[in-house]
Amino acid sequence: MPEYQGNILGSHGSQVGRGHNNKPTMIRHPPTVVCYICGREYGTKSIFIHEPQCLKKWHNENNLLPKELRRPEPKKPEVRTITAKGFYDLDALNEAAWTSAQSLLVPCNICGRTFLPDRLIVHQRSCKPKVAK
Repeated sequence: MPEYQGNILGSHGSQVGRGHNNKPTMIRHPPTVVCYICGREYGTKSIFIHEPQCLKKWHNENNLLPKELRRPEPKKPEVRTITAKGFYDLDALNEAAWTSAQSLLVPCNICGRTFLPDRLIVHQRSCKPKVAK
């Protein structure tokens, strides 16, 4: 069986390939943090810039929604430090942030799919109940 010579993705999207001595090499990508509001990934430095802007945008969009679709302000999940040096468990932090972002989704009362409240309004314009056959 021929050996694979191309690059493959390892965990967190890191490329794994073959170095000059034919040993596997790993290209490390910087760690990312999930925003607890929008669910997108950001670098560990830029998340502190993104979060206040994202929360402000969330408030602006939430205030434009009909009263029945308005949601309470999302709360930043608490994740305890796990080492004596004060490092966070990045996987636990990202899992908590993702769960928080997903909890902001609202189900369509016709089909049950979940959306951000502002997208639900757009979706419901074209959502039709399934017709029984």
